[in-house]
Amino acid sequence: MRLRLPRLLRRPAPPPPAGPADGLTPELLARVRAIELRARRLVNTLFLGEYHAVFRARGIEFDELRPYVPGDDVRALDWNAYARTGEPFIRRYREDRDLTVIFAVDCSGSQFAGAGPEPKAALAAEIAAVLALAAIRNGDRVGLLLFSGEPQRYVRPRSGATHVLRVIREILRARPAAPGTDIAAALQYLVGVQHRRATVFLISDFLEPLDAARLRAAASRHDLIAVTVRDPVDEALPAAGIVTLADAETGAAVEVDTSDPAVRAAYARRVAALDAARATLFGQLGLDEIRADVGADYVPALLRFFRRRGAAA
Repeated sequence: MRLRLPRLLRRPAPPPPAGPADGLTPELLARVRAIELRARRLVNTLFLGEYHAVFRARGIEFDELRPYVPGDDVRALDWNAYARTGEPFIRRYREDRDLTVIFAVDCSGSQFAGAGPEPKAALAAEIAAVLALAAIRNGDRVGLLLFSGEPQRYVRPRSGATHVLRVIREILRARPAAPGTDIAAALQYLVGVQHRRATVFLISDFLEPLDAARLRAAASRHDLIAVTVRDPVDEALPAAGIVTLADAETGAAVEVDTSDPAVRAAYARRVAALDAARATLFGQLGLDEIRADVGADYVPALLRFFRRRGAAA
């Protein structure tokens, strides 16, 4: 049996529970808080120094003069102040970071489908929370772009811990406003609204072909980093007999004999071809990629990314 699929098919996840019109259900608020607490622990213990070392400031600027105390580095003495006052003063500087970090997050239907109890959207929110908290703690600003078949919500970059909570909440409660996944349209929109250079974490399962021209245009404007979030069923069909699979983004359904090795092999080849094409394109553009899997620890992948970036700096 040959299986030719125009796009990957998967079981749709159940719809989100009904709640208030603004989506702020007690369940959602509890999830936001749980993610924020875990992210804060990881930032405090692992990622704060790594982030600071990799995403360096634009420069330094003068902050203040303070009296010299024994043990200070004499190279920091301000000789002009000494000439005026007769007292030694130390020049102090602070980082002029002015860095902007934007999370472009796929919230299409495929982000809520999978074999496990937690969807890919929840993992995307947690990874974004870790990186956003590290950015905020370093004095950077954080923004958000949610997209599905079209760009659907843009949150302008701001600083502060309260803003990070908003970003987490927006990712968790996002639902697709249009069918499909259009990464190219999201990148085009981002280039249009974010004129200054930013660090952009593009979070998706990348189960659609990429538009090389749009990706290249975005990478020339911003520091673009891909975060691939996958569920095990994205890459391998379980041998579960004859099942009905539904496309999580279009609703199209097909009956498939998953016990047939040829069916499972065709499914796996489709994903492998997409991954190979993406890896080639990212290599040509010099883009970093972070891989995270539902049900697995993503911390080692983030640490490898930071250390790889740090070694290349």
